[in-house]
Amino acid sequence: MGNSNLRQLAVIEEVPFAELEGSIVAVDAHNWLYRYLTTTVKFTRESAYTTDAGEEVANLIGVIQGLPKFFEHDLTPVFVFDGGVTELKDDEVEARREQRERYEEQLEEAREKGDSVEVAKLASRTQRLTDTIIETTTELLRLLDVPVVEAPAEGEAQAAYMARKGAVDYAGTEDYDSLLLGAPFTLRQLTSKGDPELMDFEATLKKHDLTWEQLVDVGILMGTDFNEGISGVGPKTAVKLIHEHGDLWAVLDAKGEHIQHADRIREMFLDPAVTDDYAFDTALDPDMAAARAYVTEEWEVAETEVERGFERIEESVVQTGLDRWT
Repeated sequence: MGNSNLRQLAVIEEVPFAELEGSIVAVDAHNWLYRYLTTTVKFTRESAYTTDAGEEVANLIGVIQGLPKFFEHDLTPVFVFDGGVTELKDDEVEARREQRERYEEQLEEAREKGDSVEVAKLASRTQRLTDTIIETTTELLRLLDVPVVEAPAEGEAQAAYMARKGAVDYAGTEDYDSLLLGAPFTLRQLTSKGDPELMDFEATLKKHDLTWEQLVDVGILMGTDFNEGISGVGPKTAVKLIHEHGDLWAVLDAKGEHIQHADRIREMFLDPAVTDDYAFDTALDPDMAAARAYVTEEWEVAETEVERGFERIEESVVQTGLDRWT
């Protein structure tokens, strides 16, 4: 999920949506979707998004509730989905699986006790992006003519790469690892109320007198999704150590420490698995009728839960007068 300690180093400022109009944002789809998915499950009755066959598709409510924020501010989202998960992330994936299983056990106990508040809280914590959720999300985006890109590995890395290449104006994610991946500008808080935050890569390097490589070294010293950090090393200490010794290897030697796979972890931020094999068209032409039918008829989502979202999408098409919509 990214190293939250990086926030203490990152140059971040709130940016009005008015300054972003007409921009293209490569959105870390799994990160964005998970936030809407957990929110939907927490605040929506289960029957509203569960089919007669027992399949949960709360994601469809989340997508319809979340997309209007882009369209109403004349932003084109390009959703970048994860491909394969790197083997170095296996430990984190396993830890999250074990934690989810504990939550599922607690959820069952809460249901037996009839504790509706605890049930709502734990239900959101047990959500995972199943194949059905990914497939139905992708199909709904297709019907709405929203661009989708599949990354060879981490979607966040692909989004950062597309931003560096100038294919999009911003990367969009809540994870601070976007900074380590070299995204020039990252938009955060795209799932929250109010204006988003803008995280500036070059300004961050300049503020701390670091190179990109050294910033990655700072991140590794603090800990990433792929490794635990050095005990007692926080943001300020990590920067100080890099200034004193020059790079990660010199710091590890000086402190007598070892980080397994450090060289591979470093490379995964500086040269991640990405692709140039993508194309998208911003001249969008959504099929609103088909999208409505897909959500409410094929997947049996309660119309009351998505009606306002669909209305907002249609209203934004008219009010903004986007020439890419027809």
